[in-house]
Amino acid sequence: MSEFEPSHTTVFKSSLMTFLKHIAARGQRFSNAVSAPDVRPRFVYEAPGWCPICEKTVLFIARNDWFRDHLFCSDCGSIPRERALMIVLAQFYPNWRSLSIHESSPVWRGVSAKLHKECRSYVMSQYDRKIPFGSFDESGTYRSEDIENQTFNDECFDVVITQDVFEHLYRPDRAIKEISRTLRVGGAHIGTVPIVQKNAASRRRASLGESGEIIHHLEPQYHSSALGDNGVLVTIDWGYDIARYLTEQSGLVTTLYLIDDLSRGVRAEFIEVVVNQKLPPIDGI
Repeated sequence: MSEFEPSHTTVFKSSLMTFLKHIAARGQRFSNAVSAPDVRPRFVYEAPGWCPICEKTVLFIARNDWFRDHLFCSDCGSIPRERALMIVLAQFYPNWRSLSIHESSPVWRGVSAKLHKECRSYVMSQYDRKIPFGSFDESGTYRSEDIENQTFNDECFDVVITQDVFEHLYRPDRAIKEISRTLRVGGAHIGTVPIVQKNAASRRRASLGESGEIIHHLEPQYHSSALGDNGVLVTIDWGYDIARYLTEQSGLVTTLYLIDDLSRGVRAEFIEVVVNQKLPPIDGI
């Protein structure tokens, strides 16, 4: 049985999948590939709109029809998935500036730059094996952490954020358990995860062998890394069953959002936002 198939011996406290779609009358058709095969610059789109990160009217500009990576905010440089995440964060936690937030593997722009500047208790971490886990880099900018085996104390964060991280994990079950451990009751994990298996179950691209060797089940794919190395291997092509999987592994209540709102610069493929809430226990359940 696949690790992503439902377990018939597990009783969930709660499992929820919600899809929010704001469909515009006009749209750009997107391909089904995570990376656009043709990245030649050309004029595609330019229009004013409200950036949920800048919180003001800006120009949204694309010089390539692969909006996921090329529909930029003229002010903060964010892309659609980052703006979608900001919309969800602000809806769930409008007081986010006063909360304790941990972000794993951020990219220095958009939501991450905003959180670093405006959130009074924001800590970022990177999977940096050059320094001991739990330690900060020389500049004190980020803390080295293995998201699957974190050194943070229990229940120390109100929100944990990941942006396109879960498709690179070998043990996502350990990661969501660790995130749950570090969350306070009432808190949530909010993250972007590309759902590339639109009409199929999640599938493994790579796993680790008993000796720690990488076993490739499909042709290797790599995404760029925030640390500027040779890239990060894609280990899982996620489907919509990610909601059930994360709830089963963590006991958190999972909600999956898909937002399409060109007026806020949110239109592209693979920009789903997953929310895993740590709700108070219900008496008798």
